[in-house]
Amino acid sequence: MIITEGSKVKPRRAGSRIPRRAGGGVSIRRRLYSLGLPWILPALIVTVGVIYFGIAYTGVASTLSWNGLTPNPPSVGGANYVRILTDPVFWQALEHTVIFFIVVFLAQTALGLVFAVLLHSKVRLGVVYKIIIFVPVVLAPAIMAPVFRQIWGVDGQINWVLGHVGLGFLEQPWLAQSSTALAVIISIQIWEFTGLTFVLYYAAMGQIDQTVIEAARIDGAGNIRTLVSIIWPDVRGTTVALAMLTAIGSLKTFDIPYLVTAGGPNYSTEFLGTYIFRISIPEGHVGYGAAISMVLLVVSLAMAILLQVTGREKKGRVR
Repeated sequence: MIITEGSKVKPRRAGSRIPRRAGGGVSIRRRLYSLGLPWILPALIVTVGVIYFGIAYTGVASTLSWNGLTPNPPSVGGANYVRILTDPVFWQALEHTVIFFIVVFLAQTALGLVFAVLLHSKVRLGVVYKIIIFVPVVLAPAIMAPVFRQIWGVDGQINWVLGHVGLGFLEQPWLAQSSTALAVIISIQIWEFTGLTFVLYYAAMGQIDQTVIEAARIDGAGNIRTLVSIIWPDVRGTTVALAMLTAIGSLKTFDIPYLVTAGGPNYSTEFLGTYIFRISIPEGHVGYGAAISMVLLVVSLAMAILLQVTGREKKGRVR
C-alpha cells in the first residue's frame, strides 16, 4: 500500500474487530465439533424421533375416535378426556396404583434398609445372602408368573402350608377373589424388587464416614439410635430417588398384574397400564386409550416433580 503525502492513516481503536476475509475464521464444522454435537446427535435423533414424536402422535390420537385400523378416523376433540372423568374403571385403576405405590415403597424401603444394615456388619456368608436377595430382580416376570399362579392357586403351596401347620381356616382362593388378589400382586412386587432397594441402600451406606459411626458408638449409641440418627439421614437422597422410581414404576405397572391375574377378578387388580392395554388392543378403543396414556404421562411428570421438590426441601432442612 502506497501512502502519499498528506494522506492520513486512521488509528484502529482498541477492541475493534478486524474484518474477516471470505472463508476465513473458525469453520462451522469445527464449531460443531467443539460443541460436541456429533457425539450427542444419535441420542438426540432417538429422543426426538422416537420418544417426543411418540408423545405427540399419542396426543393427536387422543382426540380421535379410532380403533387403530381405519385410515381416516373422525376427530372428537376432548370427548375422550371427558369420558375419563366418568369412567369408574379408570378411577379404580388409579386407586390401585396409589395403594400399590404406598405399600410397595414402605415395605421395600424397610426391608432394603434392614438388609443393607445387616450385611454391612460382619455376617458369615454375606456374599451368598446378597446373591439370594438380588436374584429376584433379574428374573423375568414372564417366567415367574406361572410359578406365582401355582403358588397362590386354590391347590397351591400357600394353602398346602396353611393346612399342614394348623391354619387351614385361612385357606382361600387368593387370586380368584377381589379381597386378596391385589395384596398378592403387591407381595409379588415387593419380593421381586426389594433386592434393587437393598443394593442402592448398601451402596449409599458405603459412602458414610465410618468415624462418625464409631464416635456414636463411643458415646453409647445403640444399633437403633445409630440407624435412626446417623444412617437414615445420610441415605435420605437414596430414599428420595427410590420414591421417584417406585412412583413412576407404579404408574407403569403392567407385567405382573397382567400375567398373573389379567386385571381381575372384577377389575380388582386393574392398573393404569393394564387398563390402557385392554381398552386399546382387545377392545379397539385406541383413541380413548391414547387419552388415558396422556393423563398417565402428566401424572408421572407431576409426581416426579413433586417428589424431587419435596426431597430438596427436606435436604435443606436437614442441613
